[in-house]
Parts: sequence; C-alpha cells; structure tokens
Amino acid sequence: MSGESIGGFSDVRTLPELLRWRVSLTPDKEAYRQFDPKQGRWASFSWRTIDREFDRFRRALAAERFAAGERLAILMPNGLAHVAMDQAALARGLVPVPMHAIDNPDSIAYILEDSGAQLLFLDSGERWRDIAAIGNALANLKRVICADLEATPELAKADPRVIALDAWLAAAATADLPQQDIAVQADDLAAIVYTSGTTGRPKGVMLSHDNVVSNLKAIHRRLAAGRDDVFLSFLPLSHTFERTCGYYYPIAIGACVAYSRSVKQIAEDLIEVRPTLLISVPRIYERIYSLVMHHRASAGPVERTLLDLAIAIGGRRFDARQSGGMPLSLFDRLAWPPLQRLVANNVLAQFGGRLRVAISGGAPIAEPVVRLFLALGLDVLQGYGMTETSPVVAVNTPDDNDPRSVGRALPGVEVRIGDNNELMVRGPSVMLGYWHRPEETARVKQADGWLHTGDQARIDNGRISITGRIKDILVTSTGEKIAPADLETAILTDPLFDQALVIGENRPFLTALVVLNAKGWAEQQKKLASHGQQGTEAEAASLLRHIARTVKTYPAYATPKAVWWTLEPWTIQAGLITPTLKNKRPALERRFAPEIEAIYAKRPAAAKVGGATVR
Repeated sequence: MSGESIGGFSDVRTLPELLRWRVSLTPDKEAYRQFDPKQGRWASFSWRTIDREFDRFRRALAAERFAAGERLAILMPNGLAHVAMDQAALARGLVPVPMHAIDNPDSIAYILEDSGAQLLFLDSGERWRDIAAIGNALANLKRVICADLEATPELAKADPRVIALDAWLAAAATADLPQQDIAVQADDLAAIVYTSGTTGRPKGVMLSHDNVVSNLKAIHRRLAAGRDDVFLSFLPLSHTFERTCGYYYPIAIGACVAYSRSVKQIAEDLIEVRPTLLISVPRIYERIYSLVMHHRASAGPVERTLLDLAIAIGGRRFDARQSGGMPLSLFDRLAWPPLQRLVANNVLAQFGGRLRVAISGGAPIAEPVVRLFLALGLDVLQGYGMTETSPVVAVNTPDDNDPRSVGRALPGVEVRIGDNNELMVRGPSVMLGYWHRPEETARVKQADGWLHTGDQARIDNGRISITGRIKDILVTSTGEKIAPADLETAILTDPLFDQALVIGENRPFLTALVVLNAKGWAEQQKKLASHGQQGTEAEAASLLRHIARTVKTYPAYATPKAVWWTLEPWTIQAGLITPTLKNKRPALERRFAPEIEAIYAKRPAAAKVGGATVR
C-alpha cells in the first residue's frame, strides 16, 4: 500500500467514510469478482461500478424511511447483494445484523426477535416460509426482501411486507427520496453480530464503527497487504473474522475480493481465482493436509521419500528464517530447488499457485498441519481473536512466526494474564457490550475496559499461547483435568477423522465421538479384512489405535479409551456445529446421549456403532 493510501486511511473514522475514501482513491481498480451462472464466467467490478450498485440499495433503503439505529437483518450467502445491503445500511445509519445463510429457522427467528430487526433480506421465498412457520414474534419486521421470489409469488400476495429484490430496487429508482446518507459517528453501532452459541442461545455483540476501524488500522500495521492482492471469500459474512479481515480490510487496502460459488466448489474456485491471500478457519488446511497424508500412505517409496525430504528440508528452511534458526547445510540448499519444483509446488497448486499468506483463525490449528505448509513454503499465520474484540487480538507474521502460538498482540491492544491464567484484553476494538444484556456485559467487561476472554493462556516475551478454555475443561471422576478441544484438534490430524468430540465429564475415562472420512474408512476396512480382522470390535480397536497415536504426547489419562463412530457429518443445519465449524458440545451430547450412556455402561474398551454395542 502506498504512503498516500496509509495517510488517508489513518484519517478514516467510520465504515461509510472508508468506502467513500476507497472509491475516490482507486475508482477503476478491480474491487470484486463474482461468478455469473447465466454467463458461465467470472464477472469483475471496479470500485466505481460497485459503488453505483450500492447506491441503488441506498436509495431503496431511504425509501423505507427507517430511523437511524434501527436494525436490518441480512440472511444471504456471501456475495455482492449481501455487501450492497450492508453498505447501504451503514450509509443510512442503520445497524446490520448479519446471520449465517444456512442457519436453522429456529435460530434465525430467535435472532430476529432478539435484535428487533425492522427489515430482513434473505435469499428466497422458500426460506422465508420456513422462518415464518416457526411462529415466533416477528411483528417487528416491516419489510421482508427476497432475492428470489419466482418459485413462491403467493408469499408477496399473502403478506404485504414481502417483496422481490428487483421490485424493491426498481420502486425506489424514480422515487422522491430524503437525503440518502446520514452522518454516522465513530461510536455509533456498526453491527450486532451474534456469537456462535456453542453452549446456549447466541448473544448479540455490539460493535461500533470505532471498534471495527481501529481493528482494521491495527491489522494493517501488522500485516503487509495491498492493492494487488486477491482474496477468496468463503467464510460466512455473519462471522466477524470474515467481516473484518475478508470484507472491510480489502476495502482499506484496495484489494480485490472474489466470492466463492459454494462450499462444495471451494477447491475449484481456489484454482480458478488463484488468490494471493486467504482467510480461513483451520478446516480447509486440515483437509488439504489429510489429502497429502492420504497420498503419502499410498505412494511408492520414491515419491514418499521425496515428500518426506521436502517436509524435513523445508522445515529447516522455515526455522532458519526465524530468529535463532540454524544455518542451512549445503545439501539442504542444493536439494530444495528440485524438491520445491517436484513436491512443494504441486501441493500448493491446490490453493491456486499464487498464495503467499494464509491466515488461520476461529479455532486452534494443530501444529503438524501448520508445519506442513510452512515447510512447503506457504506462510500460514495463526492468529487469535473473538467476536467481542472485532475480532483480531494477535497474529503471527511471516518473519516472526511461531506456529505453537497465536503471535503478539496488535498495536494498541493490551493483554495480560488474570486469575486462573485467563487472557484479558483491553483496547479500542473491545465491544461496547451485549445487546440488551447489561448483566452479562458486566460479567465479561470490567469498568476499566478489560475484557475476560474465557481462554487460558500464557505470555512469553510478548508472544501469546492459548492453553485451554476455562469453561471447556473436563474433570473426570478420577480428578484429572483435560482440555477436550486440544485432544480434538490432535485427533483431526489423522486424515481418517473428519470431526471429533471428546467427552468424559465426571466419567472414569474419556470417549471419542468421531465422524469418519468415508474414503479413508473404506480403505481401513479393507486393510482389516486382509488381516482377518473383521467386525465392530476389530474396527473399534483399530480406531482407538489411530486415536492413541494422535494424542501420544498427552498424558495416559488423556487418551480416549472408547470410541463411537459414524459417517454422517455433524452440520450447522442440525444445530450440532457453529457457523465457524466449532462443536456445539451440549447439543452433540444431547443428540448422542443414548450412545454415550451405552458406552459407559460397558467396559472401557467398548464402543457402539450402528445400533450394536461392542463388548
């Protein structure tokens, strides 16, 4: 980013100012890229062009004559329509309430009621029909805008609040409207973002313009990115990690954002878009890691040796880059170029071949996963944050990267260790509070501004390492204390496992509930059959061996002694995981309560699968 750009950015105080400044600075640069299914190709939009589209939404919102501060709910997949409504709401002094596009109707209805949203923007009439059927008090809604009403035109006839997006925009095109933009102050609300709710109903986190803009400025001082960067956006815009880092930050630096077509097409979109910077939760890195490990297992001796050499030498190259690293040997220096060409480039081609920085956040990432990519030459930077901090608190950098940590606190962000080793955070990006929940706000945010994160950590020479979650510590009936999230992360380093939950509160031993990778499990069953080991008991023993290898660095009492498995994924729609793919522990334990009880009714080596208990 040029010096001129940095200087202008430093004067920005609100998100509408940020967009106006960007459009005026680089009007003809590419701002967004989105796939057009009708044309069968990617369409590109400059900042000038996209601002004209945003203006159509501003005019239509002005015609609604909502008062400043009213809430506007957005239930749309990532894309230009979502962004246009968000920008229009901000320009009109309204408060966006972003919701996950595939959340379940009950959760959506709860958020609409809790936030008091006046307007709902969603993808289809079918979706609105499902939400309305919940029967919750949605009387606050004065307008329901459906991006597509073609299949359900009767909804608009039955409910005057319901209108198709095209009709809504067209009606305002020639209307006599009030002033379109409203003066927005830095301490005004920029969003109410509902937390994922891993343990109960989500809470609305109130973030001001100053919260978000302060975080953007701090991020930019820490990470080098600019106008030539291309982002691929696939994390939900309902999550603050994507909103700040993958949406507002590209505006600040003038980068292009390409919107992925769907979760199922991410692999294709990575290759077609060829992003230079990626914002992701650990799962995408874990999946590619699993593919590499699967390939290694079936590769011939020469190919396996080359991969192992590339990882070993690449790892030493990475360590040499960091402070205190040993200098490379002559062999390493000579061997790396052909290994990079034959091995590393082939693996990294799955990201499109141009990726130079990948940010991982939202959940812990296992060290073996991140070390693989670092060894192959991709700077994967683990960071830490939470919705309540807008969200970034700390992040590693390419030249100061310890994959065992989440890096150092951003400029202007204070951190300290409180009681019970809890990480405390203070700074301009800390939320205003929880929407209509002053008691809960007071419990986590002290009068002097310090925020209780709920995460346990240690700080060594300014570097933060997250060691556990205060509320997620399991205490077995034998008195052992275990952080289940750490074990779950370790288990997922084995490509045989797609999802994992470790339980054992007040129980004599730990049990792992796992979702198996279908292809990997089929291969594993063939191996067992070839050795004459068939049946659920042999399968359970095999799975426990796999799990034991992943957690071998943990104490013996932290090794699960029983396993239950399935091939059916835990989904957001079923209410079993959050939009950022975190386990909803209570929901999972309720869903599989009979299976869990059956396991603990048997001996420690027992497992239950497909309705049959293994003794």
